[in-house]
Amino acid sequence: MIVLGLTGSIGMGKSTAARMLAAMGAPVCDSDAVVHGLLARGGRAVPAIDAAFPGVVIDGAVDRRALGAAVFRDPAALGRLEAILHPMVQSAQRDFLARAARRGAKVAVLDIPLLFETGGEGRVDLTVVVSAPFVVQKARVLARPGMTAEKFAGILARQTPDAEKRRRADYVVPTGAGRLVTRRALRCIVHDLRGRRGRHWPVRGYQPKSGSRFRPKHG
Repeated sequence: MIVLGLTGSIGMGKSTAARMLAAMGAPVCDSDAVVHGLLARGGRAVPAIDAAFPGVVIDGAVDRRALGAAVFRDPAALGRLEAILHPMVQSAQRDFLARAARRGAKVAVLDIPLLFETGGEGRVDLTVVVSAPFVVQKARVLARPGMTAEKFAGILARQTPDAEKRRRADYVVPTGAGRLVTRRALRCIVHDLRGRRGRHWPVRGYQPKSGSRFRPKHG
């Protein structure tokens, strides 16, 4: 099974590309959805975050706005948060890959916003970066509720530059010229992967976690 890592900077159209890949039959693990589950009431990360960031847990769930404020412009605090979340997210991704393999999937997609920033390219066979011109990216992001130019700049500062992501990617998918162009590029990738064998699954020594709540998106 080929493990495909999908990534891209904020506002580049990664979620749209993920939905297209799912519609083409490739199961997709949405890392953001995993994080949402970890932070929700009863989520595995809630006790650890409550201990590390007092006051951000309300009624048994992490208040994402309060947590964001606690780590904004504080690299040490962000590092503590990542140390809690990243191992849990990777565990959920391994469970997802196990389920995909049992169903006979030929390609499984890990949708990872910070793939290069966290060394995630070492856990996938090939990487796909979605990219659009900066003017398109900026317009998309600033149209989001509650987004400001300052927040946008802060997010970009924590992400690997788009040019560097494109340089390191195995495939680059344009998302600024319409969905038809994006879909066509993704279809070419899926076609290119037919018959190829992956190197990263199964993971040696992997043991599935009982009670995993996350389920992949399907086409």
